[in-house]
Amino acid sequence: MASLSASAPRDLTGAEIIVQALTDLGVEVIFGYPGGAVLPIYDALFHQTRIRHILVRHEQAAIHAAEGYARSTGKPGVALVTSGPGATNAVTGITDAMCDSIPIVVLTGQVPTHLIGTDAFQECDTVGITRHCSKHNYLVKDVTRLGDIIHEAFHIATAGRPGPVVVDLPKDIQVARARYVRPGKIEHKTYKPQIKGDLKAIEAACEMIAAAERPILYTGGGIINSGPGAAQMLRELAKLTGAPVTTTLMGLGTIPQDDKQFLGMLGMHGSYEANMAMNQCDLMVCLGARFDDRVTGRLDAFSPNSKKIHVDIDRSSINKVVRVDLGIVGDVGHVLEDMLKVWKSRRLRTPDLAQWWAKIAGWRARDSFGFTQAGSEIMPQQAIKRLYELTRKAQPIITTEVGQHQMWAAQHFGFDAPNKWLTSGGLGTMGYGLPAAIGAQLGNPNALVIDIAGEASIQMNIQELGTAIQYRLPVKIFVVNNEYMGMVRQWQELNHGSRYSESYSDSLPDFVKLAEAYGWTGIRIENAADLDTGIAAMIATPGPVLVDCRVAQLTNCFPMIASGAAHTDMMLGPDDKTSAADEDAQALV
Repeated sequence: MASLSASAPRDLTGAEIIVQALTDLGVEVIFGYPGGAVLPIYDALFHQTRIRHILVRHEQAAIHAAEGYARSTGKPGVALVTSGPGATNAVTGITDAMCDSIPIVVLTGQVPTHLIGTDAFQECDTVGITRHCSKHNYLVKDVTRLGDIIHEAFHIATAGRPGPVVVDLPKDIQVARARYVRPGKIEHKTYKPQIKGDLKAIEAACEMIAAAERPILYTGGGIINSGPGAAQMLRELAKLTGAPVTTTLMGLGTIPQDDKQFLGMLGMHGSYEANMAMNQCDLMVCLGARFDDRVTGRLDAFSPNSKKIHVDIDRSSINKVVRVDLGIVGDVGHVLEDMLKVWKSRRLRTPDLAQWWAKIAGWRARDSFGFTQAGSEIMPQQAIKRLYELTRKAQPIITTEVGQHQMWAAQHFGFDAPNKWLTSGGLGTMGYGLPAAIGAQLGNPNALVIDIAGEASIQMNIQELGTAIQYRLPVKIFVVNNEYMGMVRQWQELNHGSRYSESYSDSLPDFVKLAEAYGWTGIRIENAADLDTGIAAMIATPGPVLVDCRVAQLTNCFPMIASGAAHTDMMLGPDDKTSAADEDAQALV
């Protein structure tokens, strides 16, 4: 049957209620893997045509694919897995979504209610396991509440600070019958996130910006989560205030990469100018970011002489890591809208920041993302830079795995719009990129989707090559292959006397032959002279393509702030520490 809906409420099985509720919620795609505890749901999916199910090859990949779909479309992602190992395999993805505030709903099978707690076959305490890595979770014990719970799960996943919600579904609940009535607007009894910021606090923030001599706008993924309008308002605020803008890893795309006010990404592998401006500013305006350790470095040396404003929808994030002078709780998009209104209504003038920008120009002149080309050998930075330049017109969606290639992509691949950069930030999950690319491709069927990968990370979920070929998804994988677990090797070189304990990627597969075995097209690039031709072939080839790009093996990712160091301790190269070389580091203090 085409739909489970009817002109009047009627009794449905729990599985049919789930499918009907998902249909009513506008769900178009589910990523999943069947098993005994969810077969009633799969049977209900078989009898309808409105929701498309995508069969992944591993439950972790189902969650990452749902994340990729959610992040690239702005809609919540949905995953369906069975009980026991199905649920536990999903935990990494659920945690990843929790760390990066991604709205997904994960449906897990469970043994029948009368067997819960008996160590039954494929039983695990899914609610207990996911309690601390999900925004909320449910164990459904009453089929009459099932429809309302599904709708409430989507409300919680998307309202306020987004995140993953888990719904654990015992098998007897899936086959029991009840009446389903589509609920009206969801009003949770206790979960009522504050959307609008306090107007007096917003007025105070605008006055502080207008009075600052060295302001900076420090922006994060919250702006992207707030919707496309928030990014546009950020750009307008930057123009009105004249302040420089930097973003976290998760915030790339909120401001065009070639905007003159954009200082690039900040943090451990951020630009020299962004980190120095953060250190030397007199006013830091944090918009939708959370002061994570990869941004702050050593806390007692983090921007020690600045006043700080923090805008965040999550009240618990304010003063959690860094004490601020003014906290504003609210959705950053709404707060930006009110900031613009206040600025214009009060006719606040753009401050004279000439001296501040002159200082920033000096830092920019260090060209911290620069690199030296070495003959015919392909430098990894060069590979990503050319990938960007040859695909820019297509405005591709970029996913990554985790490691050096991820940081090089953040540094050298420019982003002009939100929702084009999908990476694992908080958890740093190897194996994220390929399934995320699959999810993004399904949500954006006409887009060019490229997973920038490392040869180690791509093998974490390499089986998803099968998913892409099954559903004829033209995903491209660009493997930056240096034959090492690159970031591990870099830290071992810098911190452990170059003792490369188990960081060499020995016995690597022939990626071209592996791609072909799955039905993909495989391309190998080994010389710098062939780089452009190989990338062009990847773009022009229909269907999924894997490029094995062999790059310099021992290249390190710079600039870098060592773990626990201060922004003024940036290393711009293997023998450089700016804390010793930069005589004017404290000139403005």
